[in-house]
Amino acid sequence: MSGAIAFYFRSRPDLISAEDVPTVDGEIDAAALKRRIEQMRPDMAVIERVGAMPKQGVSSTFKFGQAYGTVRGVVAALGIPTHLVTPSVWKKHFALNSEKEKARNMAILHWPDSPHFERKKDHGRAEAALLARYGADVILEGRR
Repeated sequence: MSGAIAFYFRSRPDLISAEDVPTVDGEIDAAALKRRIEQMRPDMAVIERVGAMPKQGVSSTFKFGQAYGTVRGVVAALGIPTHLVTPSVWKKHFALNSEKEKARNMAILHWPDSPHFERKKDHGRAEAALLARYGADVILEGRR
């Protein structure tokens, strides 16, 4: 199980908090995720609207859907207004494609002092950070 969450601060656009989703036994730790979200007190959530990928096995598809549902359930239980955005929509905003390294490089451009994107494997954190930035820029501010 992989994935990341990010918290963007509109009042401090130079700051970003991006981290791996907490897990236990290969699944999202819903209680830990809830505590982290409560700690950060976001105004809204932007969740990537995802679906099964072609040639993905039944077991992988089930785990993927379970993780997606856990995140949506935790956010809903906390009463946080939520927006679902497809990858193609938010990536178009940043002129990105499916190449993970491009997203990491874009995140480094936006937050050059952040340690969250130092490793090649931090592309999930980078995508989460950019999705959060998309939410602030487009959903809250109405900028395209």
